[in-house]
Amino acid sequence: MSKQNLTDEDIIWIQWLKKRDSDAGDVLVRKYTPLVNYHVQRISSGLPRNVSRDDIVSLGLQGLFDALTKFDPNRDLKFDTYASFRIRGSIIDGLRKEDWMPRLAREKSKKLENEISKLEQKLLRHATPEEIADHLGIEVDDVYQTLHEHYFSNVLSMEERVGSDDEEGNSYTLQDHHEPTPEHHVMMGELVQDLTMKIKELNANEQMVLDLFYTNEMTLTEIGEILGLSTSRISQIHSKALFKLRKSLLPEIVDGGIL
Repeated sequence: MSKQNLTDEDIIWIQWLKKRDSDAGDVLVRKYTPLVNYHVQRISSGLPRNVSRDDIVSLGLQGLFDALTKFDPNRDLKFDTYASFRIRGSIIDGLRKEDWMPRLAREKSKKLENEISKLEQKLLRHATPEEIADHLGIEVDDVYQTLHEHYFSNVLSMEERVGSDDEEGNSYTLQDHHEPTPEHHVMMGELVQDLTMKIKELNANEQMVLDLFYTNEMTLTEIGEILGLSTSRISQIHSKALFKLRKSLLPEIVDGGIL
């Protein structure tokens, strides 16, 4: 590429990659900070209120710095993609190491799960969030929040760092020593079909929020702007939709050995 064809951004990257120019580095950090904020909001949607957003942002920025330091432009990989893996990985690692869910919160979550089990044994069916809240004498929002934290803590506990810090970057996956069986593929296919049907049973707002959040990868704030609702209201709709899906699909997931 000739110098005449270089854009301002190309020049900044060259200054950073070749000379580690601090001014160029500052420009790149500012440019990609919105990417950090994007992942912070998506991950924060499942965290308890006691977790500081500033702490999550700090973890995300560490991931961005790591990405800028280790990025190899000769590889066929966009920086946005590479940085996203580093940012998310840094946040997940930090949350796991700091044990973000306090002991009292874990006890509250376990107690809630036990009470739900007792209530459902009495009702002989899945309990609604409203019934659970009435049974425990708490607000419905507290039911959503506690269960959301519980499920997210399970996800964090399953996140394992595989491999070492090499040129290819870290991989955050579940280590599986066995090839999926044909039966497992069939069960997964059936589960996806069931999930699709269950999503269609949700109300319009719940379907819209899930589609925008997971398919279009929009943040809760962006979804709120589209629907004319506050971010907290979108978060509530998101949690309620996930609660309905988890409760309706849980027997199939457990019986199928997927969890």
